[in-house]
Amino acid sequence: MSKRKDHLKALFGGSGEGNAPSPAPEPKSMPRAPETKSAPTPVKADPVPRSSSGAVKAMGLTLSSMTREVEDARAIRESLAKGERIVEVDPELIDPSLVRDRLSREDDGDEDFNALVESVRENGQQVPVLLRPHPTESGRFQVAYGHRRVRAAARLKRPVQAIVRTLNDDELVLAQGKENTERRNLSFIERAFFADALMRHGFDRGVVQRALSLHKAEMTRLLQVAEAVPAHIAAAIGPAPKAGRPRWMALAEFLKREAAVVIAQDEITSVAFRAAESDERFRRLYERLAKRAAARGKKADRTRSIEDGKGRALARVTLGAKPRFDFDEKARPGFADYLAERLPELAERFEKERAKET
Repeated sequence: MSKRKDHLKALFGGSGEGNAPSPAPEPKSMPRAPETKSAPTPVKADPVPRSSSGAVKAMGLTLSSMTREVEDARAIRESLAKGERIVEVDPELIDPSLVRDRLSREDDGDEDFNALVESVRENGQQVPVLLRPHPTESGRFQVAYGHRRVRAAARLKRPVQAIVRTLNDDELVLAQGKENTERRNLSFIERAFFADALMRHGFDRGVVQRALSLHKAEMTRLLQVAEAVPAHIAAAIGPAPKAGRPRWMALAEFLKREAAVVIAQDEITSVAFRAAESDERFRRLYERLAKRAAARGKKADRTRSIEDGKGRALARVTLGAKPRFDFDEKARPGFADYLAERLPELAERFEKERAKET
């Protein structure tokens, strides 16, 4: 048995025997007979051997996974203390939550999913998911949290270890958001679209802020990004966990221009983009749009507006090797023709004045 499994068993076991709560009566809607989980005896972990430098990354991922599972284990112990128990549910009877909170899917943008499947195959499902009876379909269930564990069990054709609790919609999203906040495994863009989806679903803003543990300003930033980044572009990029808030906000600014959206559409359909991992996809699109924005900025620096004495625009001049004047014919009809007729006269005056200066 792996050390991680022993560690989690020790957490469930508490500090002594007899701590496991008495099982609650079996819910009538359960498709399978519940299996009561007894509290095992704490197991002392063996000393952890020193890792070679080649295994540092793998060890870090393992420790991160264990940390999340330990946090979940504590929550499960609290549930067991309330008299709730773990039951087995056919994954075919489980539907997703009201609102999707992830941009990644099993084999696209969720590089850790296969590792989760192998962990469940080898050690079993260590941490139960939280379900509620489906509000409209008798005999079915809806996930509050634990979607990936449900998918892993479905792939392995195993029943899901679950705690079933009666929840209203607000309680469901609060539980879903709380788990994501404590586990800290939703990226910035996933939180943005999760918050936006909850708002569109009709949840009160205060409920959404509590679900994601957000203050008002951060909530506003998330919603602004979700509004500016087209959903299909965000889905194509995926969670991009390393991108962070500042760069997603900058990308959102780029995408406010229609031309940038066209460029983004071209990028996300490219072979190189599709072959890359999520963070690399973000980098490719971000750098392409950033270069365009920089070029536009330089062009803007070379362009200025010419106004009359009342502040009304006469023309826009673009400086450079080949200067250009742009006139708005609707604003001042005939002015461009008038100026064109007098260009020879203006050129002559220009030469005389320059000769005087020299």
